[in-house]
Amino acid sequence: HSESVAETAITVIYDGQCRLCRASINWLKMRSAITALSFYEIDPKSYNLTLDECQRQVIAIQGEQLFKGAAAVAFLLDHRGNTKTARLIRATGPQAALVIAGYPLIETLHP
Repeated sequence: HSESVAETAITVIYDGQCRLCRASINWLKMRSAITALSFYEIDPKSYNLTLDECQRQVIAIQGEQLFKGAAAVAFLLDHRGNTKTARLIRATGPQAALVIAGYPLIETLHP
């Protein structure tokens, strides 16, 4: 079956001022067609999100599906072809959230 571009397009909302975040987006773009949007440059409400949600975690959107935090990371890794790492993140459940939870700390460290 064929899907429209709108159904398959992936939008990632992330911290565009964080160097690690920008590097991660660039790494994803090497093998994935994504649209990356800094939450500093958008109105989160237009995506039915709050600024707080965007500041706390990466967000991935494909069609009507919305992924946040570790789920977004696993989804993006799968899409990029890093399925083993994506499975590991999904399998570790709350423990994966601990790794992703380091994001706010990293966020406070960037200038």
